[in-house]
Amino acid sequence: MAYRILFIFLEGDDDERFFDRFIKPTYEQIYDHVQLWKYAQETKQRVNDFLQRINNMKKDMQAEYLFVSDMDESPCVTDKKERCASKFEKLSEDRILIVCREIESWYLAGLNDEGCRQIGILPGYNTDSMTKEQFDGIVPKKFVSRIDFMQEIMKVFDQNTALTRNTSFGYFMRKCERETR
Repeated sequence: MAYRILFIFLEGDDDERFFDRFIKPTYEQIYDHVQLWKYAQETKQRVNDFLQRINNMKKDMQAEYLFVSDMDESPCVTDKKERCASKFEKLSEDRILIVCREIESWYLAGLNDEGCRQIGILPGYNTDSMTKEQFDGIVPKKFVSRIDFMQEIMKVFDQNTALTRNTSFGYFMRKCERETR
């Protein structure tokens, strides 16, 4: 059987922390190697070159990739996918996954009522439309930084709660589950 590798393209550090803890272990069940790669600070040329190398690797081994992007200010998922694909010509639209609205929404989605109580925030946030700024606005003063807050969320993160509280996280995990069967 061929060596199977999956590259997951991520925007930044917050994405990397989340994916390393909650997504990568699931994919490691079916891939020999899962590599997280942050693209936001890279040049367009470097990203395209890397995508081309992955496409070339498909001949020798089973190399795949997922390209994850926040929806940010795009009006819809389709628009964001088109923007990504037009920016990186080696990128296939069917390999793009969009986080609605931003990765912070996925962190917050995993907090059930008990988790909210433990870290000191009120429950019931609409995570589908959560922005970075809104997330930053709810960080309790007891935390030294937003990263400290995110790390505490990861300690009490409940995936079943996140599946029901964030549409894009639910979609992503269902897709991940189908691929790992």
